Amino acid sequence: MEKAEIMKKLADAVAEGDDELTVELTKKALDTGMEPVQIINDGLTTGINVVGERFGAGEYFLPDLLLGAKAMEAGIEILEPLLAGAEREFVGRVIMGTVEGDLHSIGKNIVIIMLKAAGFEVYDLGVDVPTSKFAEEIKRLNPDIVGISALLTSTVGRQEEIIEYLKEEGMREQVKVMIGGAPISQSWADKIGADGYAEDAIGAVRVAKNLL
Repeated sequence: MEKAEIMKKLADAVAEGDDELTVELTKKALDTGMEPVQIINDGLTTGINVVGERFGAGEYFLPDLLLGAKAMEAGIEILEPLLAGAEREFVGRVIMGTVEGDLHSIGKNIVIIMLKAAGFEVYDLGVDVPTSKFAEEIKRLNPDIVGISALLTSTVGRQEEIIEYLKEEGMREQVKVMIGGAPISQSWADKIGADGYAEDAIGAVRVAKNLL
């Protein structure tokens, strides 16, 4: 099988949410001597972009988005250990986490995968992340953007708390703040002084690019 054909089949596997075939084709691509970065760019990313386009057009729904994300992640898991010595050019650095008291991760994880596909370097802080931890990681990693997720109405106030804490620490100007989550709206983002808000993962990538 030619390299171009493997890349097309790999992209199709991701677009169809077939994680087992994605793994098989990722390994096959490596066997042909292709570089991990090329496999990510020409295969996995192409496939997840198709998923994003179909989701944006209303042809795909959340379950389809999740399957595509899972398939891409399966390929990335194989390639990441091989990328340690490789020079990758990123469009920007993002850290993301779900606020303290909130254990929801699915939406955050999809956004992370879509950001990675768009060329961002992303650090996942996980869930139930204290305000001080966001600040610590901003100091340590010096990201361009921090993404703050909250899916419980009882925890959305943490987003405002984090922004205020960054102001108190004199760090607010050094990072752009994006927020998201089911209860979140543009009016809430405006009220608390966030730099960006998106309803879904596709929108989050667009907003992130605009913030750079």
